[in-house]
Amino acid sequence: MKAGRQRRIVGLIRQVPITSQTQLVKMLRGSGFPATQATVSRDLDELGAVKVRREGKVVYSLPSESVSVPAGDAVSRMFSESVLGLESSGNLVVVKTPPGHAGMVGGALDRLGLEGVAGTIAGDDTILVVCKQGVMSRKVERRLRGMVESLPGSDLAPAED
Repeated sequence: MKAGRQRRIVGLIRQVPITSQTQLVKMLRGSGFPATQATVSRDLDELGAVKVRREGKVVYSLPSESVSVPAGDAVSRMFSESVLGLESSGNLVVVKTPPGHAGMVGGALDRLGLEGVAGTIAGDDTILVVCKQGVMSRKVERRLRGMVESLPGSDLAPAED
């Protein structure tokens, strides 16, 4: 049942712009796959689905759909479209996003498991990336900045030294 439901989720994400888990639950039910929002949330996480901005909408995307993005997959695409600024301070890196994007970007950062990152805290448009003891926040900032700047069309301002 789970494998079939996840295959259907992949098919739906590839066919239709899915903007919410509620929309996906309704579509799954219409396809004969009864599911709850919690189940769909777990499935999306297991599939590596992330929300990206596409044609003015924030929709779910799968890593394999990001053909033009090098090894960083859909997460890198999301970063290029959602990270507006980065600044390190102490053992923190402050990440600025458009309103409503911090949660999805922070969650993606947590799932990436970047070296030197203890975790993230996300608000509406700001994420605090907490660096592990002894890790220079500037190093983590450069790593994050590199993920964004390597993509075509990135508007992230250059780092100030």
